[in-house]
Amino acid sequence: MFRKLVIGALGAMATLFSTTAFAQGTAADAKAMLEKTVAAIKADRAKALDQINKGENGFLVGDLYPFCFNVNDGLLVAVGNPNVKGLLGKDARTFKDPTGDVYGPRLYDAAREGQVNEVSYMSPKAGADKTWVPKASFVTAVAGLGCGVGYYK
Repeated sequence: MFRKLVIGALGAMATLFSTTAFAQGTAADAKAMLEKTVAAIKADRAKALDQINKGENGFLVGDLYPFCFNVNDGLLVAVGNPNVKGLLGKDARTFKDPTGDVYGPRLYDAAREGQVNEVSYMSPKAGADKTWVPKASFVTAVAGLGCGVGYYK
């Protein structure tokens, strides 16, 4: 009886810790997803943007997801976070958080081909909780798009 109880408790703890580890992405995870995003866009831009918008093919993992906007007009064309789908088609340069911080221009200015720049701001996580929390995104430019992937602090 005691053995079953210990094994059950250890199993529950392992599940809890593995779920927690995968739910909260790290800076390294965000950089890796950004590299994957850039490669996918270079291979097939339309397909990659569609997969990002649908959160398919590993473009929505826990609280990590990519976003992309046109560098010529700033319009958001893809985002993996279902909580901010309402921003699709809007100018990223106008994005602001509930505190009034207009962070969009920082994201837009960070999109430079051949560079990966980090921008800090607030955003809701992908998931049931829509509370705005501190976030940092790695941003670059590829094929006429500014793309980023952020992690929550």
